[in-house]
Amino acid sequence: MFGLLRPALHALSPERAHGLTIALLERLPLSAGPRADPILHTRIAGLDFPNPIGLAAGFDKDARAWRQMLALGFGFAEIGTLTPRPQAGNPRPRVFRLSEDRAVINRLGFNNGGLEAALPHLEPNPRLGVNIGANKDSTDRIADYALGVAAVRDRAGWITLNISSPNTPGLRGLQGDALPDLLTAAAEARDQTGGETSPPLFLKVAPDLDNAQIDVIVAAALDSRIAGLIVSNTTLARPGTLKSSHAGQAGGLSGAPLMAPSTAILAAFATRLSGRLPLIGVGGIASGADAYAKIRAGASAVQLYTALVYEGPGLARRIAAELAALLRRDGFSTVADAVGTQLQA
Repeated sequence: MFGLLRPALHALSPERAHGLTIALLERLPLSAGPRADPILHTRIAGLDFPNPIGLAAGFDKDARAWRQMLALGFGFAEIGTLTPRPQAGNPRPRVFRLSEDRAVINRLGFNNGGLEAALPHLEPNPRLGVNIGANKDSTDRIADYALGVAAVRDRAGWITLNISSPNTPGLRGLQGDALPDLLTAAAEARDQTGGETSPPLFLKVAPDLDNAQIDVIVAAALDSRIAGLIVSNTTLARPGTLKSSHAGQAGGLSGAPLMAPSTAILAAFATRLSGRLPLIGVGGIASGADAYAKIRAGASAVQLYTALVYEGPGLARRIAAELAALLRRDGFSTVADAVGTQLQA
């Protein structure tokens, strides 16, 4: 069905097509979703997922359709990025399909309706994560993250601190010397008295990091109350293999060209962490083989978004089935058994 609809959707601007998709998803009747294959059960940071295939932040910015995405076969879903105040984002056009490359470039700039508007759409669900960020014009970005954590801590299975979007000027600077203060403030906001829950905190990092930057992030994460890392966000790099006429657009590149570099960064984090913190792998996943490669490089679970633009809503089920077959082919009994095995080879 999606193969028939895709030409019509791709005739629209990317943002208009996405808005239509969210509106259609909101109208779908809710269901329990497909029956999970037991081999795919995943436990990460105390959270149980029926499979390790997650929906990355950015698809459902304002928490309008995450339940429907779970029903379509995702093991977990992350909404946002949410900022304390509503934010229009950068001027349009700001999203570009690179169809020849199975990729997207976006410079959205954390466009969202703000925390207050999203809260009624959230609920305490171990399969729901909330991705939070800072407003572009904020004078205290660390305070923005603390405010976001405090606002959603009772309505999220986990909370992700997004400090790696390339589309908010200066945001990636929080991956450096300011990181310990940010992680401390976020943990204190999460643990303040009166909260009913204490959801795990994840940190989402960029793929455009050198070895020294990776070492700084690993040291800060291990010295904090962070539960895990999400590796990685979109990239500012432009591989020479890109064919699309949109390749020179400013913004973050996602999709197939990000698969190899993001997996390399994932492996670098996994090598340094040696299992001390779990990792979620993101970037370029469009098949069971891609998900398996991330898992073997050190990811306990994975997330995707861009491939949905080209493959449609049945993608999560297909990847789950392909991944289960690969695990059985190689003699693994669980996803956890395969985590990091490429690094041990």
